Amino acid sequence: MRILALETSAKAVSAAVTEDGKVLCSGYQDTGLTHSRTLMPIVEAMLKNTGLTVQDCDAVAVAAGPGSFTGIRIGVSAAKGLAFAADKPCAAVSTLEAMARNVAHMDALVVCAMDARRSQIYNALFTSEHGRLTRRTPDRAIGLAELAEELRSEPLPLVIVGDGAVLCEKALTEAGLPCRLAPPQLVMQNAMSVALCAEDLARAGKLVSAQELLPVYLRPPQAQRLRQPPQI
Repeated sequence: MRILALETSAKAVSAAVTEDGKVLCSGYQDTGLTHSRTLMPIVEAMLKNTGLTVQDCDAVAVAAGPGSFTGIRIGVSAAKGLAFAADKPCAAVSTLEAMARNVAHMDALVVCAMDARRSQIYNALFTSEHGRLTRRTPDRAIGLAELAEELRSEPLPLVIVGDGAVLCEKALTEAGLPCRLAPPQLVMQNAMSVALCAEDLARAGKLVSAQELLPVYLRPPQAQRLRQPPQI
């Protein structure tokens, strides 16, 4: 199965095409430019350099959230447009599960962390054993102090991934919990892992149409929160 995957959940943007778990091509950019300016040029250049088109792919995958509200919206919108134009199904991949795939070869409890502001992170926990991931929690927004208490009796070694990994490591270390960051080349989310998760969704019959593809925010975007009347 050939997958075109997009990852726009944080500061960097990436895209990749994989076939049966093998990376055919990939592109990555972290220059501070907005994803709306960088994503499609990366996709177009990547496909042009390999002689592929979206029609040559079996599905379009995207990190559908959680993550940066603007980044997720741009990525999901791009995936919907590409898939609709080529009449291809979509894979809505959990950003957190995709980053956990980076370290599936490390026997550990994988702590996924994205900075959600307000002393919280977007988080999920996965047990990684012999190259397989087992989900321990749903995707969630959780306070760092609460997470530290939850992990206090965890017997497995803790490996932290994601763009909030340094923030999380600092909090857990200050709470007296031994933990470590994933290796530098594996700590950040990337489109290649999104594609691998998409293959799992395809095998499970969980692909969706372009019209059905939706972002996953976990909590309302800031603009929506500001419009809400105060609670009395």
